[in-house]
Amino acid sequence: MSVVAFTSYLRLEKNYSEHTVKAYERDIEEFSMFCKQDHQVESIDSMDYPIIRNWIVSLSNTGLSNRSINRKISSLQAYYKFLMKIGEIKSTPLAKHKALKTEKKVEVPFSEQEMDEILSEIPFEDNFEGMRDKLIIELLYTTGMRRTELVNLNLGAVDFSNATLKVLGKRNKERILPLLPATVELIKEYLIYRSRLQKIENPAFIFLTKEGAKIYETLVYRIINKYFSLVSPKVKKSPHILRHTFATHLLNGGADLNSVKELLGHSSLASTQVYTHNSIAELKKVHQKAHPRNKK
Repeated sequence: MSVVAFTSYLRLEKNYSEHTVKAYERDIEEFSMFCKQDHQVESIDSMDYPIIRNWIVSLSNTGLSNRSINRKISSLQAYYKFLMKIGEIKSTPLAKHKALKTEKKVEVPFSEQEMDEILSEIPFEDNFEGMRDKLIIELLYTTGMRRTELVNLNLGAVDFSNATLKVLGKRNKERILPLLPATVELIKEYLIYRSRLQKIENPAFIFLTKEGAKIYETLVYRIINKYFSLVSPKVKKSPHILRHTFATHLLNGGADLNSVKELLGHSSLASTQVYTHNSIAELKKVHQKAHPRNKK
């Protein structure tokens, strides 16, 4: 019953997406199964840390990465904090737990040259799908929006007169993003192609499949991977890398961190600062090239 209350809390009060709620639910169910099978414990609500530590060891023995294990433990931590909140327990068994060490994940953004090649030189097909794919890449790169935000964009989100786009982000937080003139024109062009579809099942949404259904996240990933494979040797080619590219290129161009934070929809600067390592590298080049001391 506590797990049901917890998932309802995540949906209704925390406004977490269904995907996120399901991930929390799976982690808790997996831990509950481990407790029953290995320790004959029926309820995980009242738990001792040694059992959790044993679960961590068993997860590690399966070859699961420290990053993935940390994510599962954070699900448990959230569950026990919820139980404390509703008065079911007085303290969390994870109070003194320390996260496992993980390697710092460095995501390499696309270069400006790669972006120019994609948007200026790649011949997108002159049909609905070609126009849709080009606009998807254009919007992800020029606004920095998340893949889920793009998938859920509706027609009313575009303000053509003010060249802005209304986006619904994490936890239903709304933000307004500026659009470049070229992006506005591309949206208008795409909507003409969209209006020619024989059947539209989801008319409220901007991005559709050729069958007229709402576009889905996996398709967006495939689109990005398909086109960037033509111009980039990078191993990882995803919508998130485009968001990373947006932030890095803005910072390299002189944008301040706070402005980029607002555009990305981050709640704190700490989330935005992960994008600054590329900007520092660019500043080093400028510094070494321009400083008179380096010319001696």
